[in-house]
Amino acid sequence: MSRPSTSAQPAHSLNAARRRREFAELADGTVVDVLVVGLGATGAGAALDAASRGLSVAAVDAHDLAFGTSRWSSKLVHGGLRYLATGQLDVAYESAVERGVLMERTAPHLVAAQPFVLPLTPLVSRPQAALARAGFRAGDVLRAAARTSRTTLPAPRTLSPVETRHMAPALRPTGLRGGLLSWDGRLSDDARLVTALARTAAAHGARVLTRARALRLDGDGALVRDELTGGETRVRARTVVNATGVWAGGLVGDIRLRPSRGTHLVLRSEDLGSLTAGLHIPIPGEANRFVLVLPQGDGRVYVGLTDEPVDGGIPDVPEVPETDIGFLLDVLCSTLDVPLGRDDVIGAFAGLRPLLDTAADADGGRTADISRKHAVLTSAEGVVTVVGGKLTTYRRMAQDAVDAAVRSRGLPAAPCRTASLPLVGAARPSRLAALEAPRRLVRRYGTEAPAVHALGLADPDLARPVVPGHPVTGAELLWAVRHEGALDEGDLLDRRTRIGLVPQDREAALAAAGEALRRAADQPTAP
Repeated sequence: MSRPSTSAQPAHSLNAARRRREFAELADGTVVDVLVVGLGATGAGAALDAASRGLSVAAVDAHDLAFGTSRWSSKLVHGGLRYLATGQLDVAYESAVERGVLMERTAPHLVAAQPFVLPLTPLVSRPQAALARAGFRAGDVLRAAARTSRTTLPAPRTLSPVETRHMAPALRPTGLRGGLLSWDGRLSDDARLVTALARTAAAHGARVLTRARALRLDGDGALVRDELTGGETRVRARTVVNATGVWAGGLVGDIRLRPSRGTHLVLRSEDLGSLTAGLHIPIPGEANRFVLVLPQGDGRVYVGLTDEPVDGGIPDVPEVPETDIGFLLDVLCSTLDVPLGRDDVIGAFAGLRPLLDTAADADGGRTADISRKHAVLTSAEGVVTVVGGKLTTYRRMAQDAVDAAVRSRGLPAAPCRTASLPLVGAARPSRLAALEAPRRLVRRYGTEAPAVHALGLADPDLARPVVPGHPVTGAELLWAVRHEGALDEGDLLDRRTRIGLVPQDREAALAAAGEALRRAADQPTAP
């Protein structure tokens, strides 16, 4: 069963001291009910699901929280509109339900409504516009079926040319007939969602261990190497969940995946004018695919995404090919009145989706056409592997994986409760609005925002942005070391914050990240 915290720190605090203590407990032979391998959204979600059912849990990752695919998404919580268009009604409905769960119950501080404009340019024919309008209305029906409030997600509507350019001034006015306004969910940061999941799991007693590489799995545990010390230990468990995404086949045989690469560009907001909405830009020759323009509110805009098959080995950090960059710029510039070239791209990132390769998909078709429905597979040795799916449906994927693990070993466990379990920092909108902290911090930390802000009030050095033109402060870096499990500069700059998406900014912030680590070492948290 789950164990209470024995630390003087809050039960949801992750830090180096807690990691050392919990690693030692497992090395001493502690047996857990569930071992979860992989700490992306699905793995962290599975750790929370199992721990909140009263099971004892250890969750390990070879790198860091959200090191893999879960930090490379579009930062969107999709309602399933694309899946409606391709006839995947079950996936569309599941996506809409899970979007509502995040926005209204479990993470309203991290997920907010995002307006999108589809500009009706000369490249969008009137029949295409009519089809898109019908699709957005169908998406609104899906919202209602999922019981998501109209207050949470407003209704789609048609915009005049003036309204369209007011929301997106960079659009080319020539031939612009107006736009179609729709709404979807947007994460403040996908990696922060994973961090909140892991910390909430820790609050329910889960041992969350980063830099812990599973070398071999079987139905009774795993051989795990501490990547900080090099020591190996056998972690004993009654059941094992493999949630390693595109790397799942490396730990369990007979798992066939067809990874798909999604690429995003990072641009400066000033280059695109004052965007108050995201943009859907239709891809020429494609009926249901768009390039998305996503303002982030931090001086940056993301432009994505592609959907290309990946052959060969699976790298830890995917590279972005120049062909993807050129493709995205070409589509973007087809609708803009501002010239953008390769020199305007200040960063780029790519993620790999773990799409399940089924017999029906083995004919060499496009990865864009493969179903995003997830699958839970149990090996002959009893290892439960969860693959497929997408970020929006992580919670349901985790639930199904833990259900399978509990059934396979007959573990006594309470029913799943994560559909109504708030994550660390979550609260009703009225309470979040009343917090005495900058709104940007509330959107990233929720009810913990005043505590993060207080670090800067107590020390002016921590209140300053660590990079000119980017809002992240030294207080946020120190908080990440003390409470969010950050162990080095990469954790701080590439996952707890997104400074590292722009190489120039990352280089400029390294000194501040090192200072946060030194401060935390000089004032260590309780073990």
